[in-house]
Amino acid sequence: MSVNALYDYKFEPKDKVENFNGMQLLYVYWPDHLLFCSPFALLVQPDMTFRALVDEILKPATAAHPDSAKADFLKGEWLLNDQPFRPKADTSLKEQGIDHKSMLTVTTPGLNGMANAGY
Repeated sequence: MSVNALYDYKFEPKDKVENFNGMQLLYVYWPDHLLFCSPFALLVQPDMTFRALVDEILKPATAAHPDSAKADFLKGEWLLNDQPFRPKADTSLKEQGIDHKSMLTVTTPGLNGMANAGY
């Protein structure tokens, strides 16, 4: 939602990477899985591997969804900031260009969420 200010104002953003003590925000979206109404906002270490992101953070975060047990996120189709992306499982997020407030989107072919699965 856009905002029209009545006057010019300046402020210091509170969500700058410098304010996260070496960590960074990462948004991850799993479309069609409407048990989760919006992308996850995750606090991650920039030097963690993509495999660690999936195994230690994403899988537990999505565990409540019936498709989660069948999802192979490492073989999913990924976008990084709306651009096609092929993650390297054993390479750090930082080395792959995943930085503060990046948006990852993953689709898992054959797993279309609850709407088409008859749950």
